[in-house]
Amino acid sequence: MPLNRREFSLGALGALALPTLAGAGTGTLLRRPIPSTGEMIPVIGLGTNRYSVDETAEARAPLKATLKRFHEMGGGLIDTAPMYRRSEAVLGDLLSELGIYDEIFMATKTDREDASATPPQMELSLQRLKSDSVDLMQIHNLKGWKHTIPMLDAWKKDGRIRYTGITTSRSREYEELETILKQHDLDFLQINYSLEQRASAERLLPLARDRGMAVIINRAFGGGRIFDAVGDAPLPDWAAEFGCESWAQFLLKYALSHPATTVVIPGMTKAHYVDDNFHAAMTRMPDAAERKQMEAFYDAL
Repeated sequence: MPLNRREFSLGALGALALPTLAGAGTGTLLRRPIPSTGEMIPVIGLGTNRYSVDETAEARAPLKATLKRFHEMGGGLIDTAPMYRRSEAVLGDLLSELGIYDEIFMATKTDREDASATPPQMELSLQRLKSDSVDLMQIHNLKGWKHTIPMLDAWKKDGRIRYTGITTSRSREYEELETILKQHDLDFLQINYSLEQRASAERLLPLARDRGMAVIINRAFGGGRIFDAVGDAPLPDWAAEFGCESWAQFLLKYALSHPATTVVIPGMTKAHYVDDNFHAAMTRMPDAAERKQMEAFYDAL
């Protein structure tokens, strides 16, 4: 029987002997700890920027099948946001229909610059998700962070959220973000990192690791130009040495193998994407030398 998200604990999952390090075992879904608590989560999550569909069964059927497969494969974290139009409401409906909300690690966001608008936005997110709490509330793209961090701390104290975080996918925000991470105790950082976009690895990923923050990687596929660059070309032969069978797995393994990474959240709107992406977390991660080889390969495209 699946563990309820509120029943997750390091002790319960430790008995499963799941790998937690970049070079660990094969054939088992990789999990890593959230540094602030030790709670273990699967390293492949789900981004839902494209879940804003209408209410018709035809539009929602592939998303429902994707969520069902995500759950069957042992998926944990689902990341959404009110900025993703109808995505929160769609998730609320579909997870309720599937009866799996309590087995999901739900993350959403807030982005109000006006302090008075932040609590109503967070309340609306909970209503759309059909819940009285979420696991992780994040400040989206640093917006309103000065007033929002104390609000998140208060909600956490009241038990309405379990973890606090902040996000960006914009390199122009890195300098300000570095200051925030040094001054505030947040549980999660969500940031872009890929073979195409490596700047966050220079200072921010090491800083998050040193500060004991979990790291969610967004845009592991970059801006899509990576797939355009490789086209229909076959994977390099040496990629098979760390279990790669597709370009998506190649890119996910690069993001996952950074020492600071906790979870990567590719967008998945079809069930077969889940199968492909999860395989990246069931075979070993590339080591430091192989990561350099991956970088050199991409830079030569």
